Amino acid sequence: MIKVKAFGMVAEKIRTNELELQYMPDTDVLLGFLHQQFPDLKHIKFSLAVNRKQAVGKTMIPLGAEVALLPPFSGG
Repeated sequence: MIKVKAFGMVAEKIRTNELELQYMPDTDVLLGFLHQQFPDLKHIKFSLAVNRKQAVGKTMIPLGAEVALLPPFSGG
């Protein structure tokens, strides 16, 4: 299992701020699943963090990981 936490407009689109999902081996597989289950996510930009580290490109997801779905940040 992996825990997925969503913030801001991402949480609004999926109508929850936390999901528990079956194991997904990497962020590409996870994104494919999320876009299939929540088509509205295709229309917004967001980034992912795996165990509190920003995911860049295809990133492996270890068993029991926490993945954050992060909306764009602004400010300074």
